[in-house]
Amino acid sequence: MLTLGSLPTDKPELGLAFVWDKPKHAQAKEIIGVFTLAPEQLLDDGIPGDLPDGSLVLVIGAVPFRLQGRIMAELERLLQFMRRKGSPGLVVSVGSGARQPFPRSVIDQAKRLGVLLLTTSAPAEKWEGMHEEVQQVRLRLAERRASQLSSLVKELPAQLSDSRAVQRIADWLAQVLDAQVLVSEPQRILAASPATAAEQLAQAVIQQSIDAGPTDAPSGPHTQLISLSPTSAVDTVLAVARNAAFTEADLQLLRHAAKLLGLVDQAHREYRAASDASKAARSAALELLLDGEVAKARRVMANMVPGLMEPDTARVFVIETEQAHRDSAVSRCSSAIGDQVLIAPDPRNARRVLIVHPVRSEEDNGAAISAELAHLVGTFGPRSSLGGSGVYSVTLLADALHEAMAAQSFAALQPEPVVLSVHASDLVSLLPQVEAQRWARHLLSPLMQDGAQWESMRETLPAALTYPYTVAARLLHLHRNTVMRRVRTAADLLRMDFGRIADRITVALALEVVTQREMPVPAELTGTETPALAHLLATPQVQTWAQALVRPARADRRDLLATARAWLAFDAHVEPAARALGLSEVTVRAHLRALENHMQRDLSTLSGVRDLQISLDVASGNPGLFENHLSRVVA
Repeated sequence: MLTLGSLPTDKPELGLAFVWDKPKHAQAKEIIGVFTLAPEQLLDDGIPGDLPDGSLVLVIGAVPFRLQGRIMAELERLLQFMRRKGSPGLVVSVGSGARQPFPRSVIDQAKRLGVLLLTTSAPAEKWEGMHEEVQQVRLRLAERRASQLSSLVKELPAQLSDSRAVQRIADWLAQVLDAQVLVSEPQRILAASPATAAEQLAQAVIQQSIDAGPTDAPSGPHTQLISLSPTSAVDTVLAVARNAAFTEADLQLLRHAAKLLGLVDQAHREYRAASDASKAARSAALELLLDGEVAKARRVMANMVPGLMEPDTARVFVIETEQAHRDSAVSRCSSAIGDQVLIAPDPRNARRVLIVHPVRSEEDNGAAISAELAHLVGTFGPRSSLGGSGVYSVTLLADALHEAMAAQSFAALQPEPVVLSVHASDLVSLLPQVEAQRWARHLLSPLMQDGAQWESMRETLPAALTYPYTVAARLLHLHRNTVMRRVRTAADLLRMDFGRIADRITVALALEVVTQREMPVPAELTGTETPALAHLLATPQVQTWAQALVRPARADRRDLLATARAWLAFDAHVEPAARALGLSEVTVRAHLRALENHMQRDLSTLSGVRDLQISLDVASGNPGLFENHLSRVVA
């Protein structure tokens, strides 16, 4: 850009000189064009009405001595017109070595009007094409500025939540102006480019007021401070410093960038305020749900996510991750599934995120949500885990939360840190596998001595221990007597009484470990002492699983667990259990059905009875109760 300050240096052939000392603001006086006048033209035609705005006026040609008075009078009128037209300066040609031609009155008037006076010693031909050259320079600068503004607009964020937008604009501004850029508030730095700009410009921000304007001290960089929010109470400042002075075009670009930065900063503030309000409302709604205040929670969420809380059933998920990663976890989960679930950080635990997924139908069991959460948790870091509950009534979400927390606690102990329901967890998978193999093989070793016998036993016993012999024979396509003979043989070899429910549970569990989870026992462990079943059941995983199974039953006003213990003590027979408890058989059966509902287990199956028996013993703090009968076997 050509200015009055740079023109004498850029075009030395024009022989330009300021009539008085070069003023500081000359560098900011941009030249829009060059308008040439001859003295005779000024005298004959007067002031040119077609003088373009911002043009440098050149009066070139000799002025006869007899006309100098009239010319100076016209120049005084011309200066008045040039001020209205925004002309930066007036240039008059003089002969080589001649003194400046302006009388004191013209000089004083020019100073008063802010129009600079210059002389040129160059002949007229040196000025030919100067106007076109200025126009070419301005065109190139306009194209450059258009490109810069286009690239500036591209730095604007596509989303209000883009926290890097201010930094990107600061980086762009630093590159375009070859300057140091700092965007700051009184309490924090929003962006700095380069990183050292914060240290370099912090003192300038502290010492200068927003209206101080540029600092042109020769010993330091030129500095510009611009308020990004002049009409609000928020004191956000853009500070820019560089060694070279700022041109008017640079300042204009700065003002454009500052306006965009102000808009982005305002958008960020409003987005954060709306986001914080939304998070607070979601947290309040979740707390209301957990307190059983379903109607209030629905009213809170009605305008935010219409219809989200309409279903009468829901699942609860719990994510635990490192405290530093929790906000990111909430944000990423919200981006992925926020329109289908209620997500909020747990106010009682700085590492935990709570998620409620309303379930609209029996077919919609949340499989897609579960899969997405499992995928997300895998990206949160090595110390992240996910637990889920079954489907609960929305009035019982506190119970669902207990189950989800238990599942998460269990998941944190697993190689695969996702457990979507403790109730659905398989007991065998929770046991320490190598030790469980040793225990099961030792228990079943009498059956495994003969290969043919073992094959028949592993085929027959799982069904024969679970179903009546007639049903087992039909399922196995064997004669009932064959099934009975094999069962008697197994009982004799194992010194077990399969009329006792505990013996059937023990052998069935060992068979499942060996046949369904078969794995080689490391050679270094084959000679070690066989672990007791109580040892296998004392692991944190099994403890968590057992507590989660019995917790809903404990919350029931009926003493369901006492009924369960009596029923198991009488080998799953209702009549003697009812007599021992002083209850009717109908009541005992009702209690057992309630247990099935609470534990989500079928007590007509051996696996369901097994989970009831073991969870009762483990949750009571004495897993060895179940193993009392094994002393005869191990001895």
